[in-house]
Amino acid sequence: MAAVDRNAAALDVSTKQLMESSGNALAREVRTVADSGDEVAVVAGRGNNGGDAFVAARFLAGDCDVTVHLLGRPETITTEIARENWDALRAAEIATERVRDSNALDLGSPDVVLDGVLGTGVTGAPREPERSAIVATNDADATVVSVDIPSGMDADTGEVADVAVEADHVVTFHALKPGLEGREDVTVADIGIPEAAERFVGPGDLLSLSRDPQAHKGDFGRVMVVGGGPYTGAPALCAQAALRAGADLAYVACPDPVADEVQGYAEDLIVEPYVGTRLQPEHVPDLLADAEARDVVVIGPGLGGADDTLDAVRAFLEGYEGKAVVDADALQVVPAVETDAELVCTPHQGELATMGGPRRDDWEEREALVAEFARDLGQTLLVKGAYDVVADGDATRVNRTGNPGMTVGGTGDVLAGITGALYSTQDAIDAAAIAAYANGTAGDAVVDEMGYGLLASDLLAKIPTALWGERR
Repeated sequence: MAAVDRNAAALDVSTKQLMESSGNALAREVRTVADSGDEVAVVAGRGNNGGDAFVAARFLAGDCDVTVHLLGRPETITTEIARENWDALRAAEIATERVRDSNALDLGSPDVVLDGVLGTGVTGAPREPERSAIVATNDADATVVSVDIPSGMDADTGEVADVAVEADHVVTFHALKPGLEGREDVTVADIGIPEAAERFVGPGDLLSLSRDPQAHKGDFGRVMVVGGGPYTGAPALCAQAALRAGADLAYVACPDPVADEVQGYAEDLIVEPYVGTRLQPEHVPDLLADAEARDVVVIGPGLGGADDTLDAVRAFLEGYEGKAVVDADALQVVPAVETDAELVCTPHQGELATMGGPRRDDWEEREALVAEFARDLGQTLLVKGAYDVVADGDATRVNRTGNPGMTVGGTGDVLAGITGALYSTQDAIDAAAIAAYANGTAGDAVVDEMGYGLLASDLLAKIPTALWGERR
């Protein structure tokens, strides 16, 4: 929901609008259980859940006797929009109480308690003063309405680590949270989030990228690129893009005659040459052994389409059981290969047609057909185009970043490398969707700065900002 909220904001549907709609939906639910003049105690935390409750209090104030109990000092309210709605309560002279000491919380004898203590992003046992507020809510002889999720409950699992509000009614926003499944006391409120906030990849999707301050080398991915022979730039671009997208280590397995050339592109690459001028079946056992120590394999950039090379790709995929990104000529073997590997395939429309997939100029027609083809393959597809379509047979996402300047050779190799890096830490469809977004965003940044005529290598320096610039 945090991702969807942020994507909605990027579509000019502001958090302020959404909070206003959320508060209105809460007030409607409270009115179904409260009579005119009833006492309503609003117990609010300092996050956006509390902000939703502040708005609800404003809507209810004309019908009910409302008192808002804020758990903490107003200056510690964590978001600007929630602070604005607290200030609106004060300006409207709606009764408010600031709970500085959890032992001093007194809800009185309300008819209804509105629980806005903790939101969906909180896990584990609640701390003070929130814990005491949950206990006080449960002790009140009142009907309890919870905001989005009963405070203290894990929104993903429904589990309770310590104590949770025993809600009579829950108003959850936009979609049912997994932890609420099976409950009959839940109202799912439409708060005006556009369908596009989930359909199109946006800046909210980047929220899934995080880094533990105590992380060690390798925690964010060891990516192995199997490529090169006929071409040297493709595997080098791919591996460098993986590093720029956050992978800790990037290895390039390539033919011995081009190894020095590949290494010459960047000293950061770990080049692992094999004998011969191109990938052949006899190289596969060693590659499979090396792949066991890597998190993701990207196979295809610069390999070429020689028959024995494609036989080697087929043999590798048949023997590999990990995560792989398949690109370029290697894609054509995927439909007929039997593999236990989890693949992200990154074709453009021509390559998708070679795989036996659909080719449509209209992206919306293509979206449905790509989803069906992904379901048939049992793998994840990232189909490149003016609108990239990402599908795994269950979920489908569309990316709109990018520009016509990115028709230049090599941008697909960059995309494959970004995907490989993200696939080290993300699910397949999330890795592919975010990679498409970041690749296009990097390309847009280059064109904004330089105009058309970009080189694929120009994208490399823009990848970190595309992924993390808005998070800093």
